[in-house]
Amino acid sequence: MTRASLDVESLLKIVLVLVVIWIALEIVEELFDILFGLLGLLRPVIGLLIVVLIVLWLSDRI
Repeated sequence: MTRASLDVESLLKIVLVLVVIWIALEIVEELFDILFGLLGLLRPVIGLLIVVLIVLWLSDRI
């Protein structure tokens, strides 16, 4: 096998696959950022719901 045994088309296909993987990873990262951002905004609401449930449980209203 010599150094120049790969064709230009093969190299372009490899680069194309790597770029597609890179773009897919960027999209997945943005989706996770959005999801965790929404959960970050809902964290106080979830805490308030837990407090309300505990108070209702202790006052025998559940």
